[in-house]
Amino acid sequence: MPPTEPALARVGVYANAAAGRHRAGVLRDRVVRRLRANGHDVLLIEADSADEGRVRTTEAVRTGRLDALAVIGGDGTAHLGANACAGTDVPLVLVPGGTGNDNARALGLPRNRPEDIVDLVTAGSVRRIDAGHAATEEGSRWWLGVLGGGFDTRVNDRGRTLTRLHGPLRYLVAVAVELRTFRGIPYTVQVDDERTDTTAMLVAVGNGSSFGGGMKVCPDASLRDGLLDVLILHRVGRGEFLRIFPKVFSGSHVHHPAVEIRRGRRVRLDAEGVRTTQADGEDFLPLPVELEVVPGALAVVAP
Repeated sequence: MPPTEPALARVGVYANAAAGRHRAGVLRDRVVRRLRANGHDVLLIEADSADEGRVRTTEAVRTGRLDALAVIGGDGTAHLGANACAGTDVPLVLVPGGTGNDNARALGLPRNRPEDIVDLVTAGSVRRIDAGHAATEEGSRWWLGVLGGGFDTRVNDRGRTLTRLHGPLRYLVAVAVELRTFRGIPYTVQVDDERTDTTAMLVAVGNGSSFGGGMKVCPDASLRDGLLDVLILHRVGRGEFLRIFPKVFSGSHVHHPAVEIRRGRRVRLDAEGVRTTQADGEDFLPLPVELEVVPGALAVVAP
């Protein structure tokens, strides 16, 4: 046991038990053991659903019961934790236990060594990063990585039906299925004061760089630059889309003439026939949506 109490003494722990084919529950036990061995007080946050988990983690953070919140799962669980901690001084601890883990990857966190992440908590290795903030008439939310509304939303919905597949393979199969009937969507995209009306295959707004388990859709996006990267893939034929798409894993798709990248602090997104958005792989807010980046809005434990 450390000779002195850790600076982040009281740590809440929440796990999405279904994440990573139920791997997150095993990781939770390892995280709790290490935290206690390192001298932390642990508050286990139990919930029967993601909605209940969202309420309970937010309550634990906002009532001052915690010095840090650890969430164990995939990008959806990271999204839940970000919404609990953003705008506060309580750092978020991401322990990757899902199949994508794009947000944990962006922070340089190890995939299979939760004890190393706990040791960062004990050392008080806290950094501040930007967070995306979205507002509509129906409410407001935060997000960490990539937000989109259109083809990627359809792919997400399709992916949920492919229960026998996991990770990037599920996403790739969902893309192939949806692309059979997809011909582009009329978008209105405004980045700061510059507006574009176009028919596009995909529009993605990145605070982080990747989604879908390593697809670098906005490869130069940074969590610390105070900007959102907006990718617009203007309409191309299905064959050309299939030639462009594999390049998203290396980020080299941005060199195609149909791909446009813009950067700004505020984005307004609307799309004809699209009702909602997704962010961090989760259902988000309805279109049209107003987006902004809030520099330093989120404290995280990271190398």
